[in-house]
Amino acid sequence: MKCTDSNTIKWQPEAAYLKGRWLATVTAMFAAASVSGCGTQTYELKQPYDVYGTSLHYQVTEDTTTQDIPAADEIPYFAKDLCVGKDITLGTAEVERSQSAEAAGVFHLDSGQITYSQNIYQKMYPASTTKILTAYVALKYGDLTDTITVSQQAANQSLDSSICDIHAGDQLTLEALLYGLLLESGNDAADAIAEHISGDAEKFADLMNQEAAALGATHSHFTNPHGLQDEMHYTCVYDLYLLFQAALDYEEFKTIIHTPKYTAVYEDVNGNQVTNEWESTDLFLTGEVSAPKGVTVIGGKTGTTEDAGYCLALYSENTSKDPVISIVMKADSKENLYLLMGDLLIR
Repeated sequence: MKCTDSNTIKWQPEAAYLKGRWLATVTAMFAAASVSGCGTQTYELKQPYDVYGTSLHYQVTEDTTTQDIPAADEIPYFAKDLCVGKDITLGTAEVERSQSAEAAGVFHLDSGQITYSQNIYQKMYPASTTKILTAYVALKYGDLTDTITVSQQAANQSLDSSICDIHAGDQLTLEALLYGLLLESGNDAADAIAEHISGDAEKFADLMNQEAAALGATHSHFTNPHGLQDEMHYTCVYDLYLLFQAALDYEEFKTIIHTPKYTAVYEDVNGNQVTNEWESTDLFLTGEVSAPKGVTVIGGKTGTTEDAGYCLALYSENTSKDPVISIVMKADSKENLYLLMGDLLIR
């Protein structure tokens, strides 16, 4: 291995098999003196266990003198509330259906079953489904009543960017910006939220990666809060499911993604009242596409770029009223995206 002044080694275990939800994935940093004259080397290890834990906590060894060691059946597993599975060999009919997209999965939240699995661990570009994680981080670290002044940098988006049409100096609550983020898919709202929570988008991306790792999304890396194309900004279907399920722990998130239209009222830089209406990009929610009989679509998040294709992460209740997350990534057209998702909603 070529010797450099600073070498970084990363280990990322399979998300589905990590123990201890209460033992969040942590980053252990340590420095070791070089034995070859290269200077100090830094090793970054992402591992699923509490750095302060011992083998006793995981029932690896026994020590009768130690008190308060939990019984084996009392040790919480990281995946105890998660769907766990691997890619499934598809039948002939499913192969034909799957040809319109590169990856997809159906996750039943109550039973923990995965009833459809197509390349769920394959690296994919998430486009604006990134905003699910952005919303999760904002809800965890922010306050819905916070007033945010939109910066020039947040307002200055490229002409082909998805925006909710906010301008420098506009003052909106975090709650309103989350509607602009998740309904209209505003990249300007994403940047405004990131700046409010972390000071700038780059630091916010660091926080996104920290939170994703803690949730077990070890096949992901994020460089921005909106999902504009970047080779180092990626995820997979399974990780996106993990992030989506975590966001659903917030009732505000469920309320927002279930809203077809939202009217935001706020002040501009001159103190004048502005009214802005945002509409969901989820065609199931707006009624432009019908869900299968007996299925209730709660809401979700779309994402589209040239590299990511057409993506949709959806939260619904099936005919048995069970909560389900269904995800399609890199469909070849919007029409096929919704056709495939319609099929998945009844699985």
